[in-house]
Amino acid sequence: MTRKIESKIVAYKVKSKDAVQEAPVAPVEEAPQLETMHEEMPRPEMLLGTTYKLKTPEHVSEHSLFITINDVVLNEGTDHEVRRPFEIFINSKSLEHYQWIVALTRIISAVFRKGGDCTFLVEELRSVFDPKGGYWNKGKYVPSLIAEIGNVIEQHLMKIGMLNNPEMDEHQKAFLEAKRAENAVKEEKKEEEEPVNTGFPPSATLCYKCHNKAVIVKDGCQTCLNCGDSKCG
Repeated sequence: MTRKIESKIVAYKVKSKDAVQEAPVAPVEEAPQLETMHEEMPRPEMLLGTTYKLKTPEHVSEHSLFITINDVVLNEGTDHEVRRPFEIFINSKSLEHYQWIVALTRIISAVFRKGGDCTFLVEELRSVFDPKGGYWNKGKYVPSLIAEIGNVIEQHLMKIGMLNNPEMDEHQKAFLEAKRAENAVKEEKKEEEEPVNTGFPPSATLCYKCHNKAVIVKDGCQTCLNCGDSKCG
């Protein structure tokens, strides 16, 4: 390729091949290694915990359940700081549900520590239905006690930012308000009705065998005063 020089040459310089230098290459910054949850992660000495009180109707559980979820903080002090659930504990004075509660908390805690997306637990627990029927709690229908534990876990995951809190539209809010008002009227009418004297203590709960409100705790065991059915055999 030739090029025509239009102006007058006033000076020139010959450049050798040895003098050719490559432009300096800027060092590549390594991406910071983020801390994630995994099965082999040791339990920290201190965890941030939140305890939720779960009060159910007496025929479901005579005593309240206290659900504690402990969280671990990952990448603390950085722009990637997150809070993730690490373990769950459920305590109650009632020993009626002790075995399955211990099993459930150990399985859920194992899922938490495994890492990844654990939000699927909410829908899995909500899909459990009690064959004896669900119940109403604070104006909301709950299909089972396990489903209500799932609601508590959902509440906690929304609190730490793992789940979004879906906003209801105006029609949904109006519908719920109407249902709450309807239930409030029913409760007022129920309170106005005179209690029927059944001959059993007022604190007695429903017996699922004879369907009478006659179950009391006798010698540490739930016993029906009407048909004699006992949880202790």
